[in-house]
Amino acid sequence: MVVRTIIIAFLVLLTYLSDTNAANISTDEAALLAFKAHITSDPNEILSKNWTKETNICNWIGISCSEMQQRVTSLVLKSFGFRGSIAKEIGNLSFLSFLDIGNNSFHGQIPHEIGRLRHLKYLSLQMNNLTGQIPESLGSFLTKLEVLDLSENDLFGNVPFSIFNVSSLKLIDLGLNQINGNLPRGFCTRLPNLQSLLLSKNQLTGQISSELNQCKQLVYLSLSHNQLTGRIPSEIDNLSALRSLSLRRSNLEGILPPSIGNLSNLEMIDLGQNSVHGGIPLEFGHLVNLKEVYLGANRLMGEVPRRMYNISGLEKISFVANELSGTLPSNIGHSLPNLVGLYLAENQFTGLIPTSIVNSTKLIHLDLGRNLFSGTVPMNLGKLQQLQFISFQVNRLMNDPSMSELSFLTSLSNCKLLKTVQIGGNQFNGTLPKSVSSGNWSFSLEYFIAPDNGITGNIPINISNLRNLEWLSLGNNKLIGSIPPDIGNLRNLQRFNLQNNNLDGIIPTSLCNTENVYQIFLGKNQLSGELPSCFGNITSLRELYLDSNALISHIPSTLWRNKDISILDLSSNLLNGSLPIEMGSSRSLRILHLYGNQFSGRIPSMIGQLQSLVSLSLSANMLDGPIPELFEDLVSLEYLDLSSNNLSGMIPMSLTNLAHLLHFNVSFNGLMGEIPDGGPFVNFTAESFMGNPALCGSSRFHVMQCRVSRLTRTRKSRILISVVASVSPGVLVTIIFFVWFLNCRKRSKELPLFDTFGQVYRRISYSDIAQGTGNFDEANLIGRGNLGLVYKGTLADGMVVAIKVFNTELQHAFRSFDVECQVLRSIRHRNLVKVISSCASFDYKVLVLEYMPNENLESWIHSPDKFLDLTQRLKVMIDVASAMEYLHGGHLFVIVHCDLKPSNILLDGAMVAKVSDFGISKLLTAETLIAHTKTLGTIGYMAPEYGSEGKVSTKGDVYSFGILLMETFTRKSPVDDLFVGDFTLKRWVCQSLPNRLVDVVDINLFTLDEENFTSKERCFKSIIELALACTNDLPEERICMEHITVRLKKILTQFQQNVVSCDRLNGSEC
Repeated sequence: MVVRTIIIAFLVLLTYLSDTNAANISTDEAALLAFKAHITSDPNEILSKNWTKETNICNWIGISCSEMQQRVTSLVLKSFGFRGSIAKEIGNLSFLSFLDIGNNSFHGQIPHEIGRLRHLKYLSLQMNNLTGQIPESLGSFLTKLEVLDLSENDLFGNVPFSIFNVSSLKLIDLGLNQINGNLPRGFCTRLPNLQSLLLSKNQLTGQISSELNQCKQLVYLSLSHNQLTGRIPSEIDNLSALRSLSLRRSNLEGILPPSIGNLSNLEMIDLGQNSVHGGIPLEFGHLVNLKEVYLGANRLMGEVPRRMYNISGLEKISFVANELSGTLPSNIGHSLPNLVGLYLAENQFTGLIPTSIVNSTKLIHLDLGRNLFSGTVPMNLGKLQQLQFISFQVNRLMNDPSMSELSFLTSLSNCKLLKTVQIGGNQFNGTLPKSVSSGNWSFSLEYFIAPDNGITGNIPINISNLRNLEWLSLGNNKLIGSIPPDIGNLRNLQRFNLQNNNLDGIIPTSLCNTENVYQIFLGKNQLSGELPSCFGNITSLRELYLDSNALISHIPSTLWRNKDISILDLSSNLLNGSLPIEMGSSRSLRILHLYGNQFSGRIPSMIGQLQSLVSLSLSANMLDGPIPELFEDLVSLEYLDLSSNNLSGMIPMSLTNLAHLLHFNVSFNGLMGEIPDGGPFVNFTAESFMGNPALCGSSRFHVMQCRVSRLTRTRKSRILISVVASVSPGVLVTIIFFVWFLNCRKRSKELPLFDTFGQVYRRISYSDIAQGTGNFDEANLIGRGNLGLVYKGTLADGMVVAIKVFNTELQHAFRSFDVECQVLRSIRHRNLVKVISSCASFDYKVLVLEYMPNENLESWIHSPDKFLDLTQRLKVMIDVASAMEYLHGGHLFVIVHCDLKPSNILLDGAMVAKVSDFGISKLLTAETLIAHTKTLGTIGYMAPEYGSEGKVSTKGDVYSFGILLMETFTRKSPVDDLFVGDFTLKRWVCQSLPNRLVDVVDINLFTLDEENFTSKERCFKSIIELALACTNDLPEERICMEHITVRLKKILTQFQQNVVSCDRLNGSEC
């Protein structure tokens, strides 16, 4: 009986446990299905095909269950490419101990329900797009947690204090987020098991507390790329288990604590890019397990402790950009046999380069450039078979005086993996050996940079064997002979510099085969013959310097086919003939120097189309005729030299509109009349005008006084007009009425139309427009907006135009049309869409505008089939800023755009940006600068005061420009689905500063491992800082458009200079 009772009780218990277990499995299944439902993209259809109710959840991909309870204990879905949010139901997986969904694209906030997973030991959400703050619950309830990895997300705010109470934690990785605040005091005592603390690339502030020494189990510590202050605490030596210490770029100062030398287990130390000064402590020589040391870009001085050179396990040493001195030990190659990278550039090291360096046979990167090394280069460098980069540039090295060739290159040519050789700026004074172009380097060498070396002799005839060469620089040497005729076989060549040598002969036409070359420096030689006509076919060419040679004949008209060339210097040659009108098609030209030749004839007015020109010099030729009036269109011009020609006529008064002109010289010509005395001319002196005896004007120009001033003539003209008007007002009114009557009755007849500024516009009838658009055929529709439609049309004379037809059903469209007509007809700027004509009646209102073949900026930013690189985007924004600066203050009226956005930025055939649709804005006088309206603007681009109060001012345009600037470089629209509620594009971008720019900038613009990463990162930072200065909430605190233009130009110039400098250094600290 007792046995029977026990059996029944046991069966009842089993039934209960079975029901309970089924219920728990159902809970887990529901939680996982909710997790699946929140995934919006599963590119490999992993979950859709596998996570089904027909399959036991313990057999689902990524799921592990416990054997006893049959409950989900592990969820691992790392690197599956999922997109979506994390379902809060994940907190119902109550037996979960391991959760890893890293390296996906989950967005949104971390559900606080994860804090309910009390069994959780491992939590990794790294490499996603999670935002918001770290939930407090993660520290409050996850008492068994050992690993917390939330790195590479967009998390912000302080780290919850509760996190530092989870005593079981061994690893905390919150790197590459936007976390701010200080580390809490005493956290180490509450985390006795902590082995890894990784908080790099955040926005942490404050000092590194000396209490950090209580984290005695710490093995890995990274606080790099933060906004810390103060010194490195000397108590850091208590971290006896530490293997890796990274504090790079954290604003630290003071000296290097000698106590670091007590960290006997240390394998890597990175303190680069701080403001640490003083010497390297002798105690650093005690770090016997050290493999990598990075102390570059500080203010360290003195000698490197000798014992550091005896740490045989060292693999990488970087002391770049300090003030270190002393010599390298003669046995360095024997004492450092494992060395992979030695970076000592930009210091003050002296003495010889030790020959024993060749015993460091694992060397890949050797950079000793920009020091004070002397003597000869070791002759046995060929033993470094792993070498890929070597730089001795800018030292005091010389060639073995007993040898005429640079014999060290013969040995070096045995390094078959070598990509970069930088030896410029020394005193070698020898010839290049034939081995330079031998077979060993045929497929490896990419950069051979050897300017300023006193190199003599000929260029090796077979140098074209270096098939992968991208940069060849032999400028400022003493080379003779001719350029090898097959130099064009260097198909990958991008930079080619032979300037300032003694080369003669012709320019090889094979050079035109270099399809990727964008810089050619052949100036200051003795080259002769004609300029190759095929140069215009090198579409990649951006800079061409052929100055100071003996080139003859005329400039081939084909040269101007290259519409993207920005610098052309043909000065000081023997070129002749007239300047071709085709030169007006190279609209990207910034520098055009043709001085010191024998050009004759008139200056073509087409030069006025080169509106990007910054410097133009045509001096010392035989040009005649007047200075073209269209020079006033050269709105970017800073330098203009027309001296020593045979020019005649007057100096155009319109040149006073060239606001950026700093240098002007028309001396020694045959000019006459009054010298302008306004605009930039107020800063010019008599030297600019000497040798023109018929000029007159202000006494400060040292010319005669004008007999009748311009002002007097103007007054006389006004008096005459007044007399005529007073004598015959009836006749004048009759004529005006008659012209208006004919215009209304005969719309098809073309009449010249004069606006209030005296400009002539074509009168185009409605029937012309209808015919040109195929009766407004849908196939010709190219744009659609709130105020109407835009069609592509072709007029009777073949001109392609844009036809803007306003929507007459909207009352405000009538007003907009009147405003736009008035604005467009009264302004003139290279970066504003030009009006060709207008047509209106009670039934329709039409504008005829110039056609822009490259569509708008929006299509270039957001289309997967189009791409603008960093430089192109900067130039577009400079164009837009220039246009807005003009609208705000370069005209008789203050003009507010009110609707600045990418779709209103159009691009012409030369990719010059032009602002459109400014006619729908209000036209403001100086007295009514701020008006009220709520009829214009686009959500996302409007300034706060516009959207809330309807206030319009130029500062609202500045705000819109800032948003446009962010969108252009992040490729994120302000109305993207990512931005919800208070989380805006501006806030997203703001949170990326200073260390997370890589996460917001358009991923197509750079990669983390590219050479120019640092230069681009600096450029992006400057751009984003400018954008934020434009988008201050208070209008009065925003920057003005004039300063925006200046800053953008400086950013572009600095970036281009940094790229060139970086390419020359090609180092790890570049």
